[in-house]
Amino acid sequence: MTMTDVTRSRVSSAQNQQQDIVPFSEAVKVWARVAALSFGGPAGQIAVMHRIVVDEKKWIGEHRFLHALNYCMVLPGPEAHQLAIYIGWLLNRTKGGLTAGLLFVLPGFLAMLALSYLYVIFGGVSAIEGMFFGLKCAVLAIVMQAVFRIGRRALKNTPMLAIAAAAFVAIFLLHVPFPLIILGAGIIGYAGGRAGLPAFGVGADHKSGPIKILEDRNSALGEDIPHHARPNLAWSLKISGALAIMWLAPVAILVATLGWDNVFTKIGLFFSQMAVVTFGGAYAVLAYVAQAAVESHGWLRPGEMLDGLGMAETTPGPLIMVTQFVGFLAGYRDPGVLSPLAAATVGAMLTTWVTFLPSFLWIFAGAPFIEKLRGNAALSGAMSAITAAVVGVILNLTIWFGLHVLFAEIRTVSAGGWTMDLPVISSIAWPALALTSLAAVAIFRLKLSVVTTLLVCAGCGLLYRLM
Repeated sequence: MTMTDVTRSRVSSAQNQQQDIVPFSEAVKVWARVAALSFGGPAGQIAVMHRIVVDEKKWIGEHRFLHALNYCMVLPGPEAHQLAIYIGWLLNRTKGGLTAGLLFVLPGFLAMLALSYLYVIFGGVSAIEGMFFGLKCAVLAIVMQAVFRIGRRALKNTPMLAIAAAAFVAIFLLHVPFPLIILGAGIIGYAGGRAGLPAFGVGADHKSGPIKILEDRNSALGEDIPHHARPNLAWSLKISGALAIMWLAPVAILVATLGWDNVFTKIGLFFSQMAVVTFGGAYAVLAYVAQAAVESHGWLRPGEMLDGLGMAETTPGPLIMVTQFVGFLAGYRDPGVLSPLAAATVGAMLTTWVTFLPSFLWIFAGAPFIEKLRGNAALSGAMSAITAAVVGVILNLTIWFGLHVLFAEIRTVSAGGWTMDLPVISSIAWPALALTSLAAVAIFRLKLSVVTTLLVCAGCGLLYRLM
């Protein structure tokens, strides 16, 4: 090989490192479309991504899509959002990951902000109250469906059932913090997986697409690892450091200028902590957020948490966007020197920033090394146990929601070091019970979509209040 050939080879290699797999302008349009259609929680969002990116565009193969998803499931935070960042990065490098992640969140953020304004401005109007009454009942049925759906997938043997039961007892009776439950389950699963116990193996959690799958070699990405996706410690440290500063610097500034007791400081610290410990999906972390936001911080009331969840279910984007509503109300009720609406807006923006920015950090820091995680038995065992624990946590969430939706009075009973909330049976709200039953029939029997069920129940609630 001549010196000229060597030079050409190096130039070609450098060009390949800077080349997008698909045209960036087309990728932007696709990610905007994915964001606009991302209703129905993480399962629906992942299905939309799969249909468009794998089946329709054929940009990435089936096995690579599932491999990326498995990595995102191990991370804290919204897995669908992280999957969009991961695929966007594979196809269009760093700018692709940033674009996919931002577009995935932006429509939901704007929709939730608009609904939050309506909530605090017109929340006392009978029509608005009726709509949110209907949404609460629908959300209770939706969370019940989540228990069955995840439980059917995760609780396939006795050890998994035991972990789920232990998690439920820990959070419902003993009030053990959610992060400790997830940590304990992860340790048990890691040990079981490392020991090679079959019960701690984890299979494919998401099955999408037709039987005839798109092989990686037939996709635009192909089977090979793109140059920009190969492990590069210097790049990972550089971008991780930049993202960590972007995430934590605003929180540090709030602490330094406003002090530890300011509502914005508390929002930044609480939701930054949540971004690190939110394993198991949005439904699991809602119990953690509800417990802290309602009982510890007093930012909102139990019924309002359900209102926010109803908003998040009816808007595009990650379901964890409900945290934006929590930050909005926290700022609205403790505005300081700002007007209530201005403080609410700042609270919503701050919550969204510290909730979703860490997803970029986890992907950009770890994705180049993801191939080393493939087939790791200990990691698979930890994920399997965490998913089982999440079932118990979501069951607690379902009971907590149900008590506050279906009964006007709740009493706390204590005995032997544990406490539990019990309903006053005579305070049952019959209209709420009837509408929740209707929502359950729509979801479990008629197989209606989440959005359709929410709209029907909102309409029924509106009619009930007007009558």
